[in-house]
Formats: sequence, structure tokens, C-alpha cells
Amino acid sequence: MRWMGQRESDNVEDRRGMSGGKIVGGGIGVTLIAIVIYLLGGDPSQVLQNSSVNVPQQNTYHETAADSVAKSFVRVVLANTEDVWTDQFTKMGETYQRPKLVLFTMSTQSGCGGASASTGPFYCPSDEKVYIDLSFYDELKNRFHAPGEFAMAYVIAHEVGHHVQHLLGISDKVHQLQQQGSQEQANALSVRLELQADFLAGMWAHHAQQMKNILDPNDIDDALAAANAIGDDRLQQEAQGYAVPESFTHGTSKQRMYWFKKGFESGNLNDGNTFDSNAL
Repeated sequence: MRWMGQRESDNVEDRRGMSGGKIVGGGIGVTLIAIVIYLLGGDPSQVLQNSSVNVPQQNTYHETAADSVAKSFVRVVLANTEDVWTDQFTKMGETYQRPKLVLFTMSTQSGCGGASASTGPFYCPSDEKVYIDLSFYDELKNRFHAPGEFAMAYVIAHEVGHHVQHLLGISDKVHQLQQQGSQEQANALSVRLELQADFLAGMWAHHAQQMKNILDPNDIDDALAAANAIGDDRLQQEAQGYAVPESFTHGTSKQRMYWFKKGFESGNLNDGNTFDSNAL
């Protein structure tokens, strides 16, 4: 992927070295917090009554040269998504609200609850932030056998795709429908939501290429390899030896590759209706 020297987004919140922690059970840590609140003129009773208080904890973290490059890469990809979606929203007569991207190590707190490296990258609509532990890049290469910078770019673009869905009101409608049906129906709706995010990632790649000529010859293959590697059927087969389609929440490898490729080839938001009855 051709990204060196391009604009880096300022909408990155670097929490590496900080993890979301809890002081539990009213121990000495809670007592000290209560004392500080009292000295500042506040009411410490709520802290003392609460058995669990969220407190950021400092980890030992030293940025390596590779980490620094990875951070720059993420900032460039995020900037690319900002440019593409700002342009697309302007054409729709709308204003694109840029999301924040949070870099963290080990664990952190989000508007949607606790996050850890094991959960993988995700988007939280409550605070409109994308959360990524950069160790996932190594996981893509080593566990999922999906090397290449554009594989990681696809992952970022997919999560930003969820932000686009949030801004367009799609996510809220889906979540309302999920609450009205069975778990199996909720899973099916989740699959369609995730596949649309794959389409939006492909759509981003289409327009980023037109705007900035970012793609090397094998980049789309790298993205498709990542989409193939994280399909529900493949992940379940590897984990338990069989797949349970009713429990899928992200779509099969074939579906994920199809919708990313369709988004890349089309570049037209109107072609990304994964909720059509004939879409899957």
C-alpha cells in the first residue's frame, strides 16, 4: 500500500501504556480516592459505597520503531477514510462527523464497556470511537495468515464502516429489530450489518484509489485474504471442528469476500443493501 508521506489524522487517541482497571471492594485504593475527593470539596460517600471504581492503570510500555511506523500507518489510513467519507457525505448533502481511533495495549475502557486485545478491533457507537490494539496486526499475519499492510487497512476501514452505518441511522434500526426477535434472528441481522461494513470498506478502497492512488498490485488480494480468514464458518471450524450457521454474527468467508469486492468494484453506496431479502 502506498501510504508513506500522506496526511496523518489527528483524530487518534493514544492510550498505549494505559489500561482500564478496577479497584474492587473498597480497599485502600478506594479510600485514597475518597480522601482526594473530600479534599477537593466533593462528597466521598458515593465512592466509599461503590464496590468497584474504574481507574486507569499505568502499564510498562516503550514504543519501538516498528510501533511508531504502525501508528503512522494507522493514522494515514484513518485520514484516508476521513477524506473519502467527507467527500461521499458532502455529495449526499450531509456532514461527515469524523470518529476517534483509540490505540491501546492489553485493555481499556470504552463507551460500550471494557475492551481487551483478545476482542480484536471494534467500533463503539456510544462514544463514536474505533478501538485497536496494534498487536492485532501481528495476529493477522501469524494466526490468520493474512499479511500485508492493506489487510490491516481493510480492518480499519471495516470498523469505520460501522461508524458510517451509525451516522446513517442504519445501526440503530438494526439494533431495534434485534431486540424484537429471537437470538437466531438477531444473529442474522448482525451478519447483514457486518457484511455491509465489509461493502463500505471496499467502497472506501475504491474511492481512496481514485483520489490518492494508494493501491499496490496485490493489495486487494491481501484484503480478501483477511476477509476470508475471519469468516464465521472458518473461525468456528478451526476452533471446534464444525460450524453452526445459526450462530454466525459476521458472515461466512465467501460472503465477506464477496461484499468487500462488490464495494470495491462498485463504489456506489446504493449497491450495498445487504438487508435486501435477495442479498445473501
